[in-house]
Amino acid sequence: MTGSDPDPDAFTYNGGIVEPGETQNIRYGISETYLGDPVRIPVTIVNGSEPGPTVFLSAAAHGDELNGIEVVREVAHEWNHDDLCGTLVCLPVLNVPGFIAQERYLPIYDRDLNRSFPGRAGSTSAKRMAHQIFRNFIAPCDVGLDFHTSTRGRTNMLHVRADTNDPDVARLAKSFGSNVVIASEGPSGTLRREASEYGVPTITIEMGEAHRFQREFIDRGLEGVESVLAEYGLHRTDAVKWPGWRTVIDDEMEKTWLRADVGGIVEMHHDRGSLVYEGDVICTITNPFKTDSERVTAPFTGLLVGVLENPVVYPGNPLCHMVELAADTRRALKRDRARKDRESDGDVAPPPESR
Repeated sequence: MTGSDPDPDAFTYNGGIVEPGETQNIRYGISETYLGDPVRIPVTIVNGSEPGPTVFLSAAAHGDELNGIEVVREVAHEWNHDDLCGTLVCLPVLNVPGFIAQERYLPIYDRDLNRSFPGRAGSTSAKRMAHQIFRNFIAPCDVGLDFHTSTRGRTNMLHVRADTNDPDVARLAKSFGSNVVIASEGPSGTLRREASEYGVPTITIEMGEAHRFQREFIDRGLEGVESVLAEYGLHRTDAVKWPGWRTVIDDEMEKTWLRADVGGIVEMHHDRGSLVYEGDVICTITNPFKTDSERVTAPFTGLLVGVLENPVVYPGNPLCHMVELAADTRRALKRDRARKDRESDGDVAPPPESR
């Protein structure tokens, strides 16, 4: 390195540089309000003393999706990174205007930030914001984790969405250690799809529901981050997690959103993560007098990845997201859950972590 040449292991963005061994908390301007005040996103960059991959962690591309915010904040500010080999780019709130308003979309013509990547200078407000985020904090990375929750009124079990046809994305998805991976490239404009196509393998982690912190999901998300950092060598003391069982839901397996055919009040008979069998009654829809009822049954044997939380529907409203489980996966799921039940009762010691 000579003269003013930057250290090759430094992280650079438009307006700053983070040297190896340094941590910076940044409020980075990506737009302006109606009054001309800056719209700034919080960013924490942790650059380890030793070289290694650069990983971004992002949350709240939809402003009301909160669980991932706490995952990213705890990784950035509560974990010990003395042995970090590489760089963490922590983006806890991408959609600051939506977060402030506690709305899913940007409160600027109701635009979806997570359909606006990689963005473009000179375009719409949403694409200008996405462009600033992408070129400064996504494009310089090697892999990425983008945290989401279900939309309001519904809840998801923790699962990963990833383009598993891409070997680099598939490796990342597997290393997160979720039980369920839904294979798809994702809609155009989503952060995971556009980053992956750019050359930064990225997965979406769905967990829980909007408008709240749910500790069980936050803790499980943190375990997934630990596993990813171990897989890519950023924290060499961590172990890659094996979730006990895993299924990858691809185009050859059935998956569906079950929707209401009548309006009414819904009684769900199964929670997220439940195993249901073909013909099981998943929920019942009744009128206010309970004189009419509609039973919604499982069209195949599978897992309820997401279910309704708000118990009122119009015809066509989604009731649950269901994915097929093969017989061997069902058996593995049952064994794993039985083992966890025994562990919680103190009957057996947990097994050692393994891949």
